[in-house]
Amino acid sequence: MLSAFVNSLKVPELRQRIFFTLSLIFICRIVATIPAPGINPKALAALMDQLAQGSAGGVMGLFNLFSGGALENFAVGALGIMPYISASIILQLMTAVVPTLERLSREGDVGRQKITQYTRYLTIILCIVQGWVMAAALENPARFADLGAAIVPHPGVGFKLMAVLSLTSASMLLMWLGEQITDRGIGNGISLIITISIISSLPQAIKTLYGMFTAPEGATANFNIFHLVALLLTFFLVTAGTVAITQAVRKIPVRYAKRVVGNKVYGDQSTYMPLRVNYSGVMPIIFAQAILMVPGIALSVIKAPWAQKMVANFQPGAPSYILVYGLMILFFSYFWVATQFNPIQIADDLKRNGGYVPGIRPGKPTAEFLDRTMTRLTLAGALALTFIAVFPMLLNRQFQIDFLVASFFGGTSLLIMVGVMLDTMRQIESHLLNRHYDGFLKKGKLKR
Repeated sequence: MLSAFVNSLKVPELRQRIFFTLSLIFICRIVATIPAPGINPKALAALMDQLAQGSAGGVMGLFNLFSGGALENFAVGALGIMPYISASIILQLMTAVVPTLERLSREGDVGRQKITQYTRYLTIILCIVQGWVMAAALENPARFADLGAAIVPHPGVGFKLMAVLSLTSASMLLMWLGEQITDRGIGNGISLIITISIISSLPQAIKTLYGMFTAPEGATANFNIFHLVALLLTFFLVTAGTVAITQAVRKIPVRYAKRVVGNKVYGDQSTYMPLRVNYSGVMPIIFAQAILMVPGIALSVIKAPWAQKMVANFQPGAPSYILVYGLMILFFSYFWVATQFNPIQIADDLKRNGGYVPGIRPGKPTAEFLDRTMTRLTLAGALALTFIAVFPMLLNRQFQIDFLVASFFGGTSLLIMVGVMLDTMRQIESHLLNRHYDGFLKKGKLKR
């Protein structure tokens, strides 16, 4: 594997793509460190400390993780790339239910370019709304915490406009950089930016992990070397399981009948249709987290005892939260497959091209077979996805593992990192194989 990385620098085109990607990622990290104007950094740090200990701690920690630490400093990149991701998800879901968008998606590159343009417009709208809400919240932080100093020394419309302009410009810059990485670099640019933002928290997580196994002089640490070995072994097993569930597919055999067109013979070949076990990817976790954030944030503003009791039940790691969270992941796994996987269209395309599944009649029987098979695969993938999502909460609540450390043992972070790294390695391996170099593995290449 090490020789594959060395060989990747020997190919001029690949080397240029790698260094181009690294340079743009460096710019993305700079955007995440430049502070937005008009903020008192000490008061902001005090607010983040209080929120981290309160009911909104899990929510803030999650947002801060995906922004690469920009949120806790209210950097210009505090919104990160998430508005673009949200806009993409909204357009993708609307494509399945809006006939106009569905027709555009079938028109090839021209239609996809139109949908991409709509996604950019929606991203700007989301950035403006989220930036305005964030600026208004910083102007009046009393509902979230009691601070001795104002976070915004000069509040008003001027500050809000300046904050919205800074945050929106930075998010659109990150979106453009991600598109440039996709076109001229290696890997999916948007996904790589999110992955690098998550990995940027790794040094702090290692520091926190080190603090768990050390104690001041005269005190006894809560964890010992056996706990460390168990944690490392657990991390290896969870990562291996995540890789397996990400790459797992059910291969449906497909045969194409022989067709004679003019003087050429087409078909008469066997292939397979790969159905992914985790077809929905990380989407069910994102949907479930986004919905479960709303009750906790809304009820935290109400000071009544019943509201605070409800807030405690919606804390990440609480038994009721885990139960609802798991059920929502199961629901959204099937919801995503229902909106994105169309067995009728696949069966019609197979029939039109002379293809069929051996033992299954073309047309409606094929569609029913694909639907039944995908339903079973989705159940297995959803159960595995639920375990991966819930495991960090169990570590944090039951074993007192810090949230930042536990987030690398599963959940959205690990799924995104594994998926993006595998995709990037596949692209690098393709370039190496085209230049007659060995890939990352001499025996058996990465599955496609």
